[in-house]
Amino acid sequence: MNWEKEYKPLLVIVGVFLAVYYLPVGQVRFNNAVTEALALARWYAREHVLLCLIPAFFIAGAIAVFVRSASVIKYLGAQSRKVVAYSVASVSGSVLAVCSCTVLPLFAGIYRMGAGLGPAVAFLYSGPAINILAIILTARILGLPLGIARAVGAVVFSIVIGLIMHLVFRRDEQAKAEAQAAMPEPEAARPLWQTAVYFATMIAILVFATWARPAEPVGFWQSIYQIKWPLTGIGAAILSLILYRWFTVSRLRLILAGLPVVVLAFWLPDQPLLAFTAGVLGLSVITSTGRGETREWFESTWGFTKQILPLLFYGVLIAGALLGRPGHEGLVPAEWVANMVGGNSLWANLFASVAGAFMYFATLTEVPILQGLIGNGMGQGPALALLLAGPALSLPNMLVIRSVIGSQKTVVFVGLVIIMATISGMVFGTFF
Repeated sequence: MNWEKEYKPLLVIVGVFLAVYYLPVGQVRFNNAVTEALALARWYAREHVLLCLIPAFFIAGAIAVFVRSASVIKYLGAQSRKVVAYSVASVSGSVLAVCSCTVLPLFAGIYRMGAGLGPAVAFLYSGPAINILAIILTARILGLPLGIARAVGAVVFSIVIGLIMHLVFRRDEQAKAEAQAAMPEPEAARPLWQTAVYFATMIAILVFATWARPAEPVGFWQSIYQIKWPLTGIGAAILSLILYRWFTVSRLRLILAGLPVVVLAFWLPDQPLLAFTAGVLGLSVITSTGRGETREWFESTWGFTKQILPLLFYGVLIAGALLGRPGHEGLVPAEWVANMVGGNSLWANLFASVAGAFMYFATLTEVPILQGLIGNGMGQGPALALLLAGPALSLPNMLVIRSVIGSQKTVVFVGLVIIMATISGMVFGTFF
Protein backbone atom coordinates (compact mmCIF):
# COMPACT_ATOMS: atom_id res chain seq x y z
CA MET A 1 0.00 0.00 0.00
CA ASN A 2 1.27 3.46 -0.94
CA TRP A 3 0.85 5.43 2.29
CA GLU A 4 1.98 8.64 0.58
CA LYS A 5 -1.34 8.60 -1.31
CA GLU A 6 -3.48 7.11 1.45
CA TYR A 7 -2.51 9.28 4.42
CA LYS A 8 -4.96 12.06 3.51
CA PRO A 9 -8.04 9.77 3.47
CA LEU A 10 -6.76 8.22 6.71
CA LEU A 11 -6.47 11.64 8.38
CA VAL A 12 -9.98 12.55 7.24
CA ILE A 13 -11.41 9.30 8.63
CA VAL A 14 -9.58 9.71 11.94
CA GLY A 15 -10.60 13.36 12.20
CA VAL A 16 -14.28 12.60 11.56
CA PHE A 17 -14.17 9.72 14.02
CA LEU A 18 -12.66 11.84 16.80
CA ALA A 19 -15.11 14.68 16.14
CA VAL A 20 -18.08 12.32 16.37
CA TYR A 21 -16.61 10.44 19.35
CA TYR A 22 -16.21 13.60 21.40
CA LEU A 23 -19.45 15.31 20.38
CA PRO A 24 -20.76 17.12 23.49
CA VAL A 25 -24.24 15.65 23.07
CA GLY A 26 -26.38 16.45 26.09
CA GLN A 27 -24.72 19.74 26.95
CA VAL A 28 -27.26 22.54 26.90
CA ARG A 29 -25.32 24.92 24.65
CA PHE A 30 -24.50 22.23 22.09
CA ASN A 31 -28.10 21.02 22.01
CA ASN A 32 -29.28 24.63 21.60
CA ALA A 33 -26.83 25.12 18.73
CA VAL A 34 -28.17 22.08 16.89
CA THR A 35 -31.72 23.24 17.47
CA GLU A 36 -30.91 26.76 16.27
CA ALA A 37 -29.20 25.46 13.13
CA LEU A 38 -32.27 23.43 12.19
CA ALA A 39 -34.69 26.17 13.25
CA LEU A 40 -32.90 28.80 11.15
CA ALA A 41 -32.81 26.43 8.16
CA ARG A 42 -36.56 25.77 8.54
CA TRP A 43 -37.32 29.48 8.82
CA TYR A 44 -35.13 30.17 5.79
CA ALA A 45 -36.91 27.49 3.76
CA ARG A 46 -40.35 28.83 4.71
CA GLU A 47 -39.70 32.55 4.38
CA HIS A 48 -37.04 32.90 1.69
CA VAL A 49 -36.82 29.99 -0.72
CA LEU A 50 -40.29 30.27 -2.28
CA LEU A 51 -40.79 34.03 -2.07
CA CYS A 52 -37.23 35.27 -2.61
CA LEU A 53 -34.88 32.74 -4.12
CA ILE A 54 -37.08 30.98 -6.67
CA PRO A 55 -38.21 34.26 -8.32
CA ALA A 56 -34.57 35.36 -8.25
CA PHE A 57 -33.49 32.10 -9.92
CA PHE A 58 -36.04 32.61 -12.69
CA ILE A 59 -34.86 36.20 -13.20
CA ALA A 60 -31.22 35.06 -13.29
CA GLY A 61 -32.10 32.33 -15.80
CA ALA A 62 -33.94 34.90 -17.92
CA ILE A 63 -30.89 37.18 -17.86
CA ALA A 64 -28.76 34.35 -19.20
CA VAL A 65 -31.20 33.56 -22.02
CA PHE A 66 -33.04 36.73 -23.00
CA VAL A 67 -30.58 39.56 -22.27
CA ARG A 68 -28.14 40.15 -25.09
CA SER A 69 -24.58 39.80 -23.88
CA ALA A 70 -23.69 42.82 -25.98
CA SER A 71 -26.04 44.96 -23.88
CA VAL A 72 -24.49 43.77 -20.62
CA ILE A 73 -21.01 44.38 -22.00
CA LYS A 74 -21.99 47.83 -23.27
CA TYR A 75 -23.25 49.09 -19.90
CA LEU A 76 -21.47 46.87 -17.36
CA GLY A 77 -18.53 45.36 -19.25
CA ALA A 78 -14.87 45.63 -18.35
CA GLN A 79 -14.31 48.46 -20.86
CA SER A 80 -17.59 50.34 -20.36
CA ARG A 81 -17.59 53.92 -19.13
CA LYS A 82 -17.06 53.85 -15.36
CA VAL A 83 -19.68 56.48 -14.60
CA VAL A 84 -22.33 54.61 -16.57
CA ALA A 85 -21.32 51.13 -15.35
CA TYR A 86 -21.28 51.91 -11.64
CA SER A 87 -24.38 54.09 -11.80
CA VAL A 88 -26.34 51.34 -13.56
CA ALA A 89 -25.00 48.66 -11.19
CA SER A 90 -25.77 50.54 -7.97
CA VAL A 91 -29.20 51.72 -9.09
CA SER A 92 -30.17 48.28 -10.45
CA GLY A 93 -29.17 46.60 -7.21
CA SER A 94 -30.89 49.12 -4.95
CA VAL A 95 -34.20 48.90 -6.84
CA LEU A 96 -34.51 45.21 -5.90
CA ALA A 97 -34.15 45.70 -2.11
CA VAL A 98 -33.28 42.03 -1.56
CA CYS A 99 -31.27 40.22 1.11
CA SER A 100 -27.66 39.06 0.78
CA CYS A 101 -28.75 35.63 -0.51
CA THR A 102 -31.51 36.62 -2.93
CA VAL A 103 -29.16 38.93 -4.83
CA LEU A 104 -26.74 36.07 -5.56
CA PRO A 105 -28.50 34.45 -8.56
CA LEU A 106 -28.86 37.88 -10.16
CA PHE A 107 -25.19 38.68 -9.53
CA ALA A 108 -24.14 35.34 -11.03
CA GLY A 109 -26.36 35.98 -14.04
CA ILE A 110 -24.98 39.40 -14.98
CA TYR A 111 -21.37 38.38 -14.24
CA ARG A 112 -21.56 35.36 -16.52
CA MET A 113 -23.19 37.43 -19.23
CA GLY A 114 -20.11 39.65 -19.41
CA ALA A 115 -20.40 42.28 -16.69
CA GLY A 116 -17.05 43.56 -15.44
CA LEU A 117 -15.95 42.48 -11.97
CA GLY A 118 -16.21 46.03 -10.56
CA PRO A 119 -19.78 46.78 -11.71
CA ALA A 120 -20.90 43.24 -10.83
CA VAL A 121 -19.53 43.64 -7.29
CA ALA A 122 -21.16 47.07 -7.01
CA PHE A 123 -24.47 45.41 -7.92
CA LEU A 124 -23.79 42.59 -5.45
CA TYR A 125 -23.24 45.03 -2.57
CA SER A 126 -25.91 47.57 -3.43
CA GLY A 127 -28.83 45.11 -3.63
CA PRO A 128 -28.96 44.23 0.09
CA ALA A 129 -27.24 47.38 1.41
CA ILE A 130 -29.11 50.21 -0.36
CA ASN A 131 -32.57 49.18 0.82
CA ILE A 132 -34.71 52.32 0.99
CA LEU A 133 -37.22 50.87 3.47
CA ALA A 134 -34.44 49.56 5.75
CA ILE A 135 -32.69 52.94 5.70
CA ILE A 136 -35.92 54.76 6.61
CA LEU A 137 -36.56 52.24 9.39
CA THR A 138 -33.00 52.74 10.67
CA ALA A 139 -33.48 56.50 10.85
CA ARG A 140 -36.82 56.24 12.65
CA ILE A 141 -35.83 53.60 15.21
CA LEU A 142 -32.07 54.02 15.67
CA GLY A 143 -31.83 57.76 15.01
CA LEU A 144 -31.51 60.10 12.04
CA PRO A 145 -27.68 60.34 12.13
CA LEU A 146 -27.32 56.56 11.91
CA GLY A 147 -29.90 56.38 9.11
CA ILE A 148 -28.14 59.07 7.05
CA ALA A 149 -24.72 57.53 7.68
CA ARG A 150 -26.02 54.14 6.57
CA ALA A 151 -27.48 55.56 3.35
CA VAL A 152 -24.35 57.53 2.43
CA GLY A 153 -22.00 54.72 3.43
CA ALA A 154 -23.88 52.09 1.42
CA VAL A 155 -23.84 54.16 -1.78
CA VAL A 156 -20.15 55.03 -1.39
CA PHE A 157 -19.24 51.44 -0.50
CA SER A 158 -20.88 49.95 -3.58
CA ILE A 159 -18.90 52.23 -5.90
CA VAL A 160 -15.56 52.31 -4.06
CA ILE A 161 -15.42 48.55 -3.48
CA GLY A 162 -16.29 47.93 -7.11
CA LEU A 163 -13.54 50.27 -8.31
CA ILE A 164 -10.95 48.73 -5.99
CA MET A 165 -11.88 45.22 -7.13
CA HIS A 166 -11.47 46.36 -10.73
CA LEU A 167 -8.01 47.81 -9.98
CA VAL A 168 -6.78 44.82 -7.96
CA PHE A 169 -7.78 42.36 -10.67
CA ARG A 170 -7.21 44.65 -13.66
CA ARG A 171 -5.18 42.02 -15.54
CA ASP A 172 -8.10 39.61 -15.45
CA GLU A 173 -10.42 42.43 -16.47
CA GLN A 174 -8.17 43.40 -19.37
CA ALA A 175 -8.14 39.83 -20.68
CA LYS A 176 -11.92 39.73 -20.32
CA ALA A 177 -12.28 43.03 -22.19
CA GLU A 178 -10.13 41.78 -25.07
CA ALA A 179 -12.23 38.62 -25.33
CA GLN A 180 -15.42 40.68 -25.31
CA ALA A 181 -14.11 42.96 -28.06
CA ALA A 182 -13.77 39.94 -30.34
CA MET A 183 -17.31 38.70 -29.72
CA PRO A 184 -19.85 39.25 -32.53
CA GLU A 185 -23.01 41.09 -31.58
CA PRO A 186 -25.98 38.69 -31.73
CA GLU A 187 -29.27 39.67 -33.29
CA ALA A 188 -32.09 40.61 -30.94
CA ALA A 189 -35.01 38.16 -30.84
CA ARG A 190 -37.47 40.89 -29.85
CA PRO A 191 -37.54 44.67 -29.32
CA LEU A 192 -35.75 46.08 -26.28
CA TRP A 193 -38.98 47.48 -24.80
CA GLN A 194 -40.53 44.01 -24.70
CA THR A 195 -37.54 42.61 -22.84
CA ALA A 196 -37.67 45.57 -20.42
CA VAL A 197 -41.37 45.03 -19.67
CA TYR A 198 -40.77 41.30 -19.20
CA PHE A 199 -38.01 41.85 -16.63
CA ALA A 200 -39.88 44.69 -14.91
CA THR A 201 -42.84 42.36 -14.42
CA MET A 202 -40.74 39.62 -12.82
CA ILE A 203 -38.94 42.12 -10.60
CA ALA A 204 -42.31 43.54 -9.50
CA ILE A 205 -43.46 40.04 -8.53
CA LEU A 206 -40.26 39.54 -6.52
CA VAL A 207 -40.54 42.93 -4.77
CA PHE A 208 -44.22 42.71 -3.84
CA ALA A 209 -44.13 39.04 -2.80
CA THR A 210 -41.29 39.79 -0.37
CA TRP A 211 -42.66 43.14 0.88
CA ALA A 212 -42.03 43.06 4.63
CA ARG A 213 -44.46 44.20 7.32
CA PRO A 214 -43.42 47.72 8.45
CA ALA A 215 -42.60 48.42 12.08
CA GLU A 216 -45.70 50.62 12.51
CA PRO A 217 -49.07 49.51 11.08
CA VAL A 218 -49.80 52.92 9.54
CA GLY A 219 -48.68 54.99 6.58
CA PHE A 220 -47.70 54.36 2.98
CA TRP A 221 -45.54 51.26 3.56
CA GLN A 222 -48.35 49.60 5.52
CA SER A 223 -50.77 50.40 2.69
CA ILE A 224 -48.53 48.61 0.21
CA TYR A 225 -48.15 45.68 2.61
CA GLN A 226 -51.92 45.26 2.87
CA ILE A 227 -52.28 44.86 -0.90
CA LYS A 228 -48.98 43.04 -1.58
CA TRP A 229 -50.69 39.82 -2.71
CA PRO A 230 -53.19 41.46 -5.08
CA LEU A 231 -50.25 43.38 -6.59
CA THR A 232 -48.28 40.13 -6.88
CA GLY A 233 -51.28 38.54 -8.59
CA ILE A 234 -51.52 41.41 -11.08
CA GLY A 235 -47.85 40.92 -11.87
CA ALA A 236 -48.41 37.19 -12.41
CA ALA A 237 -51.34 37.91 -14.75
CA ILE A 238 -49.20 40.32 -16.79
CA LEU A 239 -46.40 37.71 -16.96
CA SER A 240 -48.90 35.15 -18.28
CA LEU A 241 -50.00 37.58 -20.98
CA ILE A 242 -46.35 38.20 -21.91
CA LEU A 243 -45.70 34.47 -22.19
CA TYR A 244 -48.73 34.12 -24.45
CA ARG A 245 -48.09 37.10 -26.74
CA TRP A 246 -44.29 37.29 -26.93
CA PHE A 247 -43.12 33.74 -26.10
CA THR A 248 -45.87 31.84 -27.96
CA VAL A 249 -46.90 29.72 -24.96
CA SER A 250 -50.27 28.21 -25.81
CA ARG A 251 -53.42 29.54 -24.18
CA LEU A 252 -54.44 26.06 -22.98
CA ARG A 253 -51.17 25.47 -21.14
CA LEU A 254 -51.41 28.86 -19.43
CA ILE A 255 -55.01 28.18 -18.36
CA LEU A 256 -54.12 24.74 -16.98
CA ALA A 257 -51.16 26.20 -15.07
CA GLY A 258 -53.07 29.22 -13.79
CA LEU A 259 -56.32 27.52 -12.76
CA PRO A 260 -54.93 26.03 -9.49
CA VAL A 261 -53.50 29.46 -8.60
CA VAL A 262 -56.89 31.17 -9.02
CA VAL A 263 -58.75 28.43 -7.12
CA LEU A 264 -56.34 28.53 -4.17
CA ALA A 265 -56.31 32.33 -4.10
CA PHE A 266 -60.11 32.54 -3.72
CA TRP A 267 -60.62 29.33 -1.73
CA LEU A 268 -57.83 29.97 0.82
CA PRO A 269 -57.27 33.75 0.78
CA ASP A 270 -55.62 33.64 4.22
CA GLN A 271 -52.86 31.33 2.90
CA PRO A 272 -51.47 33.18 -0.13
CA LEU A 273 -48.26 31.15 -0.04
CA LEU A 274 -50.16 28.15 -1.39
CA ALA A 275 -51.33 30.08 -4.44
CA PHE A 276 -47.82 31.46 -4.94
CA THR A 277 -46.37 27.92 -4.75
CA ALA A 278 -48.89 26.72 -7.31
CA GLY A 279 -47.85 29.58 -9.58
CA VAL A 280 -44.17 28.65 -9.26
CA LEU A 281 -44.94 25.00 -10.06
CA GLY A 282 -47.07 26.03 -13.03
CA LEU A 283 -44.34 28.24 -14.45
CA SER A 284 -41.81 25.46 -13.93
CA VAL A 285 -43.98 22.98 -15.84
CA ILE A 286 -44.63 25.42 -18.69
CA THR A 287 -40.96 26.30 -19.16
CA SER A 288 -39.51 22.82 -18.59
CA THR A 289 -41.86 21.17 -21.10
CA GLY A 290 -41.64 23.95 -23.67
CA ARG A 291 -39.35 24.36 -26.62
CA GLY A 292 -36.82 26.91 -27.72
CA GLU A 293 -36.41 29.96 -25.49
CA THR A 294 -38.74 28.86 -22.71
CA ARG A 295 -36.94 25.51 -22.37
CA GLU A 296 -33.58 27.30 -22.30
CA TRP A 297 -34.99 29.63 -19.64
CA PHE A 298 -35.88 26.70 -17.36
CA GLU A 299 -32.55 24.93 -17.94
CA SER A 300 -30.62 28.09 -17.08
CA THR A 301 -32.78 28.65 -13.98
CA TRP A 302 -32.23 25.05 -12.89
CA GLY A 303 -28.48 25.45 -13.38
CA PHE A 304 -28.37 28.42 -10.99
CA THR A 305 -30.56 26.55 -8.51
CA LYS A 306 -28.29 23.49 -8.43
CA GLN A 307 -25.20 25.63 -7.93
CA ILE A 308 -26.46 28.10 -5.34
CA LEU A 309 -29.21 26.55 -3.22
CA PRO A 310 -27.16 23.74 -1.55
CA LEU A 311 -24.40 26.19 -0.60
CA LEU A 312 -26.94 28.56 0.91
CA PHE A 313 -28.44 25.84 3.08
CA TYR A 314 -25.02 24.66 4.27
CA GLY A 315 -24.17 28.24 5.19
CA VAL A 316 -27.49 28.81 6.98
CA LEU A 317 -26.98 25.66 9.07
CA ILE A 318 -23.48 26.77 10.11
CA ALA A 319 -24.57 30.35 10.83
CA GLY A 320 -27.50 29.09 12.91
CA ALA A 321 -25.29 26.76 14.93
CA LEU A 322 -22.74 29.47 15.67
CA LEU A 323 -24.91 32.55 16.22
CA GLY A 324 -28.50 31.33 16.46
CA ARG A 325 -31.55 33.41 15.58
CA PRO A 326 -32.60 36.80 16.95
CA GLY A 327 -33.42 36.23 20.61
CA HIS A 328 -31.88 32.74 20.65
CA GLU A 329 -28.28 31.68 21.23
CA GLY A 330 -26.06 29.29 19.32
CA LEU A 331 -22.56 28.22 20.31
CA VAL A 332 -21.46 31.86 20.67
CA PRO A 333 -23.10 33.46 23.76
CA ALA A 334 -25.00 36.68 23.04
CA GLU A 335 -23.34 38.48 25.96
CA TRP A 336 -19.96 37.93 24.34
CA VAL A 337 -21.12 39.89 21.30
CA ALA A 338 -22.66 42.64 23.43
CA ASN A 339 -19.48 43.00 25.51
CA MET A 340 -17.25 43.14 22.43
CA VAL A 341 -19.02 46.06 20.72
CA GLY A 342 -19.13 48.66 23.48
CA GLY A 343 -17.37 52.00 22.98
CA ASN A 344 -15.67 53.07 19.76
CA SER A 345 -12.33 51.30 19.80
CA LEU A 346 -10.71 49.75 16.74
CA TRP A 347 -11.42 46.31 18.19
CA ALA A 348 -15.11 47.06 18.82
CA ASN A 349 -15.63 48.30 15.27
CA LEU A 350 -13.61 45.46 13.74
CA PHE A 351 -15.49 42.86 15.75
CA ALA A 352 -18.85 44.38 14.76
CA SER A 353 -17.81 44.31 11.09
CA VAL A 354 -16.62 40.70 11.21
CA ALA A 355 -19.63 39.50 13.21
CA GLY A 356 -21.98 41.31 10.87
CA ALA A 357 -20.24 39.88 7.82
CA PHE A 358 -20.72 36.28 8.99
CA MET A 359 -24.22 36.61 10.47
CA TYR A 360 -27.28 36.14 8.29
CA PHE A 361 -29.72 39.07 8.31
CA ALA A 362 -33.05 38.76 6.58
CA THR A 363 -34.32 42.03 5.11
CA LEU A 364 -35.11 44.56 7.90
CA THR A 365 -34.19 42.20 10.77
CA GLU A 366 -30.90 44.01 11.37
CA VAL A 367 -32.74 47.03 12.83
CA PRO A 368 -34.43 45.30 15.82
CA ILE A 369 -31.25 43.28 16.44
CA LEU A 370 -29.21 46.47 16.63
CA GLN A 371 -31.85 48.13 18.77
CA GLY A 372 -31.33 45.40 21.35
CA LEU A 373 -27.53 45.57 21.12
CA ILE A 374 -27.50 49.37 21.49
CA GLY A 375 -29.75 48.98 24.52
CA ASN A 376 -27.09 46.65 25.98
CA GLY A 377 -24.28 49.15 25.49
CA MET A 378 -23.26 48.92 21.82
CA GLY A 379 -21.54 52.07 20.56
CA GLN A 380 -22.78 54.13 17.63
CA GLY A 381 -19.63 53.41 15.62
CA PRO A 382 -19.84 49.61 15.88
CA ALA A 383 -23.59 49.89 15.14
CA LEU A 384 -22.84 51.58 11.81
CA ALA A 385 -20.05 49.10 11.08
CA LEU A 386 -22.46 46.21 11.54
CA LEU A 387 -25.11 47.93 9.40
CA LEU A 388 -22.66 48.41 6.53
CA ALA A 389 -21.15 44.90 6.67
CA GLY A 390 -24.09 42.79 7.85
CA PRO A 391 -26.91 43.08 5.32
CA ALA A 392 -24.53 42.85 2.34
CA LEU A 393 -22.64 39.76 3.52
CA SER A 394 -23.29 36.48 5.30
CA LEU A 395 -21.60 33.11 5.53
CA PRO A 396 -24.03 31.52 3.02
CA ASN A 397 -23.48 34.52 0.75
CA MET A 398 -19.69 34.07 0.84
CA LEU A 399 -19.88 30.39 -0.10
CA VAL A 400 -21.88 31.19 -3.22
CA ILE A 401 -19.73 34.19 -4.22
CA ARG A 402 -16.68 31.92 -4.07
CA SER A 403 -18.32 29.49 -6.48
CA VAL A 404 -18.94 32.33 -8.96
CA ILE A 405 -15.76 34.44 -8.88
CA GLY A 406 -13.26 32.19 -7.07
CA SER A 407 -11.62 32.18 -3.65
CA GLN A 408 -9.12 35.00 -4.20
CA LYS A 409 -11.64 37.56 -5.40
CA THR A 410 -14.09 36.54 -2.65
CA VAL A 411 -11.47 37.05 0.07
CA VAL A 412 -10.59 40.49 -1.30
CA PHE A 413 -14.25 41.51 -1.55
CA VAL A 414 -15.07 40.38 1.99
CA GLY A 415 -11.90 42.01 3.32
CA LEU A 416 -12.75 45.33 1.65
CA VAL A 417 -16.26 45.34 3.13
CA ILE A 418 -14.92 44.59 6.63
CA ILE A 419 -12.10 47.15 6.46
CA MET A 420 -14.29 49.93 5.08
CA ALA A 421 -17.06 49.19 7.57
CA THR A 422 -14.54 49.30 10.42
CA ILE A 423 -13.08 52.64 9.32
CA SER A 424 -16.53 54.13 8.75
CA GLY A 425 -17.66 53.00 12.19
CA MET A 426 -14.63 54.58 13.89
CA VAL A 427 -15.12 57.91 12.07
CA PHE A 428 -18.84 57.98 12.82
CA GLY A 429 -18.33 56.98 16.44
CA THR A 430 -15.86 59.83 16.90
CA PHE A 431 -18.54 62.44 16.16
CA PHE A 432 -21.61 60.63 17.56
